[in-house]
Amino acid sequence: MHDGHPGAETATVAHLGVGAFHRAHQAWYTQRAAPAGESWRIAAFTGRSGEQARLLQARGGRYTLLTRGADGDAFTQIGSIRSVHDGSDRQAWEAVLADPGTNVLTLTITEAGYALDTRGRLDTAAPAVAADLRHAADPEAPIATAPVRLALGLAARRRSVAGPLTVISCDNLGGNGAVTRSVVLGAALALDPSLARWIEQSVVFLSSMVDRITPRTTGADIDEVERATGIRDEGTVVTEPFSEWVIEEGFAGPHPDWASAGVRFTADLGPYERRKLRILNGAHSLLAYQGLLRGVDDVAGAFGDPALRALVEEYWEAAAASCDLPAAELAEAIAATRTRFANPRIRHLLAQIATDGAHKLPQRVVPVLAHAVRSGGAVSAPASAIAAWAVAGGHSETEVDALLAGVDESGVMRAMRAAIGREIRRLDADPIGAVPRAEAVRS
Repeated sequence: MHDGHPGAETATVAHLGVGAFHRAHQAWYTQRAAPAGESWRIAAFTGRSGEQARLLQARGGRYTLLTRGADGDAFTQIGSIRSVHDGSDRQAWEAVLADPGTNVLTLTITEAGYALDTRGRLDTAAPAVAADLRHAADPEAPIATAPVRLALGLAARRRSVAGPLTVISCDNLGGNGAVTRSVVLGAALALDPSLARWIEQSVVFLSSMVDRITPRTTGADIDEVERATGIRDEGTVVTEPFSEWVIEEGFAGPHPDWASAGVRFTADLGPYERRKLRILNGAHSLLAYQGLLRGVDDVAGAFGDPALRALVEEYWEAAAASCDLPAAELAEAIAATRTRFANPRIRHLLAQIATDGAHKLPQRVVPVLAHAVRSGGAVSAPASAIAAWAVAGGHSETEVDALLAGVDESGVMRAMRAAIGREIRRLDADPIGAVPRAEAVRS
């Protein structure tokens, strides 16, 4: 692994999508990874609005990270972001990507930012993508979509003969490096097939798995930072103590010594992605739908309900059994998640988690239930998460079947359907769950 000490003052990680999560995660890791003498800096670009850039420019890119633990707060000044730009500043973007001192590009552009079509490829027919491709030849034209912006930045790099680049996606998409590669090559092919060939030879796209809850910063948070530090920091970011970053191996060149800050590098990211989806996200979904039916509004409140906590513990047994990592590592992940769920000072709203369940549950809970059926394990807890989604949102049997569509074996599908049906009947008979369901999130 090449974790370089390039020695130049311009050793740069470019970043696209400089929101709160990036500042609580990748920028924090980069600061922690900077021993004396290592000169890595971040050149950050906003994804959509330029407002975040203006906010951070007020303090030269510095900001306060407020880490909110169950027992108190910690305040850290983060200085790894040395320049901040409006993402629509195409000249600055192409200049940073064309700089030989830029060795890594990280992305937090959200799932929607990849502009995928129904086949998982770049949607070149989408109006914003089509407009960017039409206007790309005009250097004054602002570019709105990330795939086209990336392709144009890489075109500038090719012209400057700046050498190889490593691109790392930090968004919650399975195989996010491959997704990034696909949409960037799609944009490049539409612009210039020779650019696509150069990208295939010169740019490495790595997947990564990221995790850290970052609630929206409030005025009260900014006031608290001012009381504690004397700094009125409108760029304050609030986060939890827990953080995780796992990156695929295979860098094309130097990168910060992130391993010294706790980042894990692996040849196979799949087991870590599945562990996070099933143990963390699946339990989140279970708490969200079951909690909303009981009139609870956040994770800590739902996890504090003895019946729901027992259900989550039962779910975790099934989820761990479905994962292909060592038992001790899975136990450690569950223990960390218990601590996170119980933290009352990080308000993670169930309504937010409950949105878009039709897309989330097939990744998070359906594989856990399918594994329990195949292995003869306990099915009630994972089935109850899907049942609560159906009851809370008023979803039909057809919609439940659509969730299970990825399960090939008809016998397993029938057993899953039966288990979910039992849990729906149990919820319908449960007086605790008879909270006015019109208030539940319909996802």
